[in-house]
Amino acid sequence: MQLINTDYDIIILGAGIIGAAISLALARKNKTVLCIDKFAVSGYGSTSGSCAIIRPYYSTLDGTAIAYESHYYWKNWHDFLAADDESGLINYNDCGCIVMKTEQNGYLTNILAIMDQLGAPYQHLNPAEVIQHLPFVSMNSFAPAKLSDDPDFGEPNSEPLSGAVLFPTGGYVSDPQLATHNLQRAAEASGAEFLFNAEVVSVEQLNGRISGISLANGEQLNASIVINAAGPHSYKINQLAGVEEKMNIKTRALRHEVSHVPSPVDFNTENRGYVFSDSDVATYFRPEQNNHLLLGSEDPECDSRQWVDPDNFNHDFTAQWQTQVMRMAQRIPELGIPNQAKGVVELYDVSDDWIPIYDKSELPGYYMAIGTSGNQFKNAPIVGELMAELIEACEAGQDHDTDPVTFKLKNINHDISIGFYSRLREVNKNSSFSVLG
Repeated sequence: MQLINTDYDIIILGAGIIGAAISLALARKNKTVLCIDKFAVSGYGSTSGSCAIIRPYYSTLDGTAIAYESHYYWKNWHDFLAADDESGLINYNDCGCIVMKTEQNGYLTNILAIMDQLGAPYQHLNPAEVIQHLPFVSMNSFAPAKLSDDPDFGEPNSEPLSGAVLFPTGGYVSDPQLATHNLQRAAEASGAEFLFNAEVVSVEQLNGRISGISLANGEQLNASIVINAAGPHSYKINQLAGVEEKMNIKTRALRHEVSHVPSPVDFNTENRGYVFSDSDVATYFRPEQNNHLLLGSEDPECDSRQWVDPDNFNHDFTAQWQTQVMRMAQRIPELGIPNQAKGVVELYDVSDDWIPIYDKSELPGYYMAIGTSGNQFKNAPIVGELMAELIEACEAGQDHDTDPVTFKLKNINHDISIGFYSRLREVNKNSSFSVLG
């Protein structure tokens, strides 16, 4: 597209789900906003590979609060957007989430205590009730998770699992790229612009402050505020800006695979299914269109993590695809394993403790919404508003590093400190250090 001008209040780098949401929130504050992406359309990179699961349970109070709040944004998506999209609006399938009680997740004791603090609903399920909801599951325990060539793989432990917890305020979005496009159209309706096929090669500074960016085609775009929402490329943008060295928490790109497999025979998961998480076999799934499952790994210790260059990584399926399907087949004995691997190979943008960075930086005018891939899709609509308030406060003179900005979660009536997501924090030992956040 042809840009209206080259001068903006704010330039956002990355038009994934996070960048598009920030664009909307800032445009609604009457800022002139340009959102840039190196791909051809919004939501095409790591966002398009997201399982787009909406769940309220996290290992920290702040993480749980914002995730629980997100349910209400998705449930009221049309009202939140207040704009049309020629491609249609996404459907939030609020089917609920079932999480198995396992030794690995502490039988959900800590998570449920956090839910109680927030007044968030949940229901205990005994083994018979789990099978009533999902009649194809086995209640055998197989922990710890093993590689498929381990001689003990598939051998059940002596004690079966004791049950699960049903979280009703959760579900999934079947088309994460369309969700991003919905946000783009809403942002454009409020005055934001989007520029695609644009590669950033330099972050410009003038008199010790952000002054804009330069593109690979030689064009320079001016703005006094630049926001890094570049997903797996976020660390490269931080290096361009010269801010990474003074960050205590950093990000890097992690390769991951999601498997696409048929649902068990005689059970329609689209109509009767749930989001399902099981740390006993270190896998999770959600229903997918045409009565399939999207199935991913919960990153057990026995699996090697592949930290990669986001511009040069293996896009082909590996043994990981079959390993995680076979792990889920322990829980679902009727699960068919296709001869041909189908699914998604994409990247997570992962911080050192798997908790995102929503923060300012040492460089005035340069902000970050990074380390989000894998578990922050659900929070994007809130992150947009959170970042808008953070920027407004910092630009008005508040020292966020010493006096953190507070953000109100209006649907659940709970305040959080944005300082929880600081680049200067110590590694949060309460994190799961996995995709679970």
